[in-house]
Amino acid sequence: MNQSLSHCQMEIRNAQFFFECAMKECETKFNILLAELSLKNEHTAIQRISSRVKSSSSIFEKCRKKKLSVTTDSILNGIFDGAGVRIICSYIDDVYRIREMFLGQDDVVLVKEKNYIQCPKENGYRSLHLIVQIPVFLSTMKKKVNVEVQIRTAAMDFWANLEHELKYKNEYKDMTLIQELKHCSETAHLLDKEMLHLRDRITLFNHSSLSG
Repeated sequence: MNQSLSHCQMEIRNAQFFFECAMKECETKFNILLAELSLKNEHTAIQRISSRVKSSSSIFEKCRKKKLSVTTDSILNGIFDGAGVRIICSYIDDVYRIREMFLGQDDVVLVKEKNYIQCPKENGYRSLHLIVQIPVFLSTMKKKVNVEVQIRTAAMDFWANLEHELKYKNEYKDMTLIQELKHCSETAHLLDKEMLHLRDRITLFNHSSLSG
């Protein structure tokens, strides 16, 4: 990484440009899926879509840790979460439904998948993580760019945001607090399952009433 600061900054800006293009392409795909579900008068499987591109300092630090040269191609090939899109769903089964609809598109290539819903992290974190490649088309070239997609329920997102905040306030690493946060994650997961069960019961009741 013996490169001039100005050259590093230029290469990082170039990589950020591709990350942002891929992020926008990804966002558009999810917005179209949401519109398709609305057209079919189906329940709102997607509540919210958010996105971000890693800052220049975060990209530089990641290059240092992974011992990557600070070049556009090295960054795009070696950093998988430079662009991130987060999808908040209503119910657990919506998470998997949206996953199938998204990965079913022939220009989306799945690189890696981690299911932290079925196998949560030690701290209780739950979410479905996908690393995908999205094609970015410019006037003279096409480049496949990595995007990290996180799909989770509103309850999972609520817990993750508060855990993130409390983790940085817990400077003494209080184990009691850590265990309580993990318990809260289990409670949130139980709520997700109960709400899904209630939705299915209501749907079945409505269908029975219509057919009767």
